[in-house]
Amino acid sequence: MPSSPSRRDVLLTGATAAAALALSAAPAQAGRRPRGPFGRYGSPSARLTPGTLYVHPRGAGDFTGVQSAVTAATGTGRTLVIAPGVYRGTVSVDADRTGMTWIGASEDPHDVVIVHDNAAGTPKPDGSGTLGTSGSATTTLRPDGFTARWITFANDWLRTDLPGTSGTQAVALKVQGDRSAFTHCRFLGHQDTLYADSLSPGTFARQYFAHCYVEGDVDFVFGRATAVFEHCHFRTLIRPDLTSAPYGFVFAPSTAGANPHGYLVTRSRISSEAPDGHYKLARPWVPGSDPRARPMLTVRETRLGAGIDAVAPYTDMSSGHPWQEQRFAEYRNTGPGAVVTVPVNRPQLSRAEAASHTPQTFLGDWRPRG
Repeated sequence: MPSSPSRRDVLLTGATAAAALALSAAPAQAGRRPRGPFGRYGSPSARLTPGTLYVHPRGAGDFTGVQSAVTAATGTGRTLVIAPGVYRGTVSVDADRTGMTWIGASEDPHDVVIVHDNAAGTPKPDGSGTLGTSGSATTTLRPDGFTARWITFANDWLRTDLPGTSGTQAVALKVQGDRSAFTHCRFLGHQDTLYADSLSPGTFARQYFAHCYVEGDVDFVFGRATAVFEHCHFRTLIRPDLTSAPYGFVFAPSTAGANPHGYLVTRSRISSEAPDGHYKLARPWVPGSDPRARPMLTVRETRLGAGIDAVAPYTDMSSGHPWQEQRFAEYRNTGPGAVVTVPVNRPQLSRAEAASHTPQTFLGDWRPRG
């Protein structure tokens, strides 16, 4: 099994090493790639649209960094075409940049990596405490109507960076806007990798992830958004720092009690590099800021690998909020991690109930492209 430090090396050495470890559910496109650093998406001298900005790490575009391009992309409906490269640093997009699109120019998510190494326990630059979970995010997206294709969002902070710290949350992406769509993207981290959230408990944000890859160990898909994951691959990691199960949890939704729709995982798969049965499928997160949250997760028609503990796939996160009182359900899952025991250890939807647990019902009048 690879150790955690080797994952940082793999991430930064690019597509060849990453492909060798089969880290992506979105393989490179077949056939010859278009010539030029921006592929078929034009160039600064022949722009895709008047609102397009080009990012290239060695100066062949308008900007060398993603944040500088975002800062310049005022208004709505702007597009960033990002050339292959590792873009280290945090990126934050304000809520007024609505309708923004990011495109990985090579159409291979291994090639465009946005990465940084902050954690919740990382001290703030001004010495006024630590960053906290939200502050650890490599990329923070607040606007409605955001779209990303063929991009890797990563946080390569390792627990060995701050031995003994309790602030081990290290977010790769925090997304809060409504109608946010990600296709053929990768999300790499350990604890709290993908924060699918909303701007406030009273704001319902719909998000869509298709043909994406997410890896981590503790609560690595979490938050209160209405989020649909379709044809996605979730992978649980080895934990060199632990010697016994559980190593962690795949999902930790914190759906607002008034929101009828939380997380939906459909036609996807969960694999593991950890020993069999060392991961829980989910636990409910009821944050102190929203004690009336009622987490919701539906996993349907998805293959659950042997890494998932089939005997006890769910567990509690905090006292007073047992998982059995939350909105957890499954439907027609397969694989060794999906076995239903007696007494029933995992709620199962009936065929009639499953008819209301679909991408269409969760996303309402919004139809993102998959």
